[in-house]
Amino acid sequence: MSFTLCNLTVEKGQKIQGYLDLPFTQEDKLPCTLIYGDREGPTVLVDGGIHNAEYVGIECVTGLGQMLEPEDIKGILIMIHLVNVNGFKARTVSVSAADGKNLNRVFPGDPNGTYTDKLAYFMEKELFSKIDYYIDVHNGDWFEDLSPFIYCVGNGAQETTDKSVEMAKAADVPYYVISKSKQGGAYNYAGILGIPSVLLERGCSGLWSPEEVMASQKDVRNILRVIGAFDSERFLYDRQSQIPRHMPHAHYIDSDKSGCWFPQKRAGQIAAAGELIGVMKDNFGHVIEEVRLDEPCIILYQTISYSVPKGTPLVAYGHYTDCVQDAGAQPHVHHHKEERDFEDIHEDIGITSVISGDTVK
Repeated sequence: MSFTLCNLTVEKGQKIQGYLDLPFTQEDKLPCTLIYGDREGPTVLVDGGIHNAEYVGIECVTGLGQMLEPEDIKGILIMIHLVNVNGFKARTVSVSAADGKNLNRVFPGDPNGTYTDKLAYFMEKELFSKIDYYIDVHNGDWFEDLSPFIYCVGNGAQETTDKSVEMAKAADVPYYVISKSKQGGAYNYAGILGIPSVLLERGCSGLWSPEEVMASQKDVRNILRVIGAFDSERFLYDRQSQIPRHMPHAHYIDSDKSGCWFPQKRAGQIAAAGELIGVMKDNFGHVIEEVRLDEPCIILYQTISYSVPKGTPLVAYGHYTDCVQDAGAQPHVHHHKEERDFEDIHEDIGITSVISGDTVK
């Protein structure tokens, strides 16, 4: 019994590593580990590097490819260590060097489009068509300060959402967010196809550490356990210290002006109602904008880049209580998750392509 993925074939009870050929380019190939467990189970995709400068995810999957063996796996495990190889080699931020596009905004892709469109199309046709579950490992990019959390899909059938929430609850992070986005994300599109999917976030500022990588690897193993794809006595120490809590209210604040940004809090910290979150200054050092919130909250992530364009997100925050706006009070200028999804905000936080100079959407 065997399983074939493009140009790679793995036999039952075997593990192989190699590069997946891409049909539209000879320059880039995707590093891949295939494990066909010796017991029956689902087919699962785990990948890193959808955003090529998010190194925690890439090293997480690379390490899992080294440490896991067929005796650990039930079913078939597909691990793509690095998806956006093109951007990785060029050291761009979140976009492919070939066309300046954000891979996580173009699914399901287009076989007749540019490089990134074709890569998304390849993943949808060659990978999503073969899997039962999807774990997408990310972290905050160079311009982001981020507290660990996990997204799960909420844009498809209720059964898909329920299974995705179950997966998210296996991660050792403080909270999970149900994303209803249908705007081109890899795991979002997988959810539309009926594939239970999660996106794990840990690490930020364009950095990575062995501790963050190991924590993400533990989360992936525990998620694999929950869906019946992993059973190994070698990793019995994978215990959760917390079960993530659903974050029902997630909002963001955009900059009213362009300028220089000075955040006053860190991601994961609690902010009181009315507390100063950050200030925007002009090029002479004068304060031109203050950010204060009308309700107590947790800072989920925030921009930490010094330069901030007008109209781009500054801070994303969440809370569990009723919104001040819903209670009839005069609201701060922020948008509710129902108006624009939290996941879209994260992806559209204002990266400027080093290729085209256009804001990536």
